[in-house]
Amino acid sequence: MISRKTFGRKTFGKKIASVLLLLVTAAVADTIPSGAKLSVRLDSGINSRTAKTGQTFHGTLARPLVVNGKSIADTGAPVKGKVTHAKSSGRLHDPGELTLRLTSVEVNGKAVPIATTAYRAKGKSHTKGNVEKIGGGAAAGALIGGLAGGGKGALIGTAAGAGAGTGVAAATGKEEASVPAEAALTFATTAAATVK
Repeated sequence: MISRKTFGRKTFGKKIASVLLLLVTAAVADTIPSGAKLSVRLDSGINSRTAKTGQTFHGTLARPLVVNGKSIADTGAPVKGKVTHAKSSGRLHDPGELTLRLTSVEVNGKAVPIATTAYRAKGKSHTKGNVEKIGGGAAAGALIGGLAGGGKGALIGTAAGAGAGTGVAAATGKEEASVPAEAALTFATTAAATVK
């Protein structure tokens, strides 16, 4: 037979164990683990022509940040990030590049510092457009030269047209990297972050 004193100790011990379990669960829920996914919408667009390495950007969560089945931050919670690499496009080669990372997410009205994977954007390749512009100039030059001076004129016209086409490609050939406003980007945390 269990005495009242023993029964009271066991009940008290179970209550303490329950409270400790709740505290541990709360502590786990207040940590954003490494690998947590954040889907973010940017407040404004970012373009490699005007962006500078180190500049900040702002956005909001596109979906709730959920950890262990508990929502830590709701849709619309503010986030902040940094442009960690920005390179403007060259004229005939090297498309523009952008690299973005998140630096904080707001939880319960407080900015929680975070480290994330990078989102990278690159302008489209120059090659196809440049070939079309230079080739089109050469073809037009050959046609004009051929009409004006026959075979020799066509050869001279081809060279002149290719030169003109190269000029057009150089004048119009910038291919910047661009991330539009409201674009939904996904980042993953690279280290655990404590929510205080």
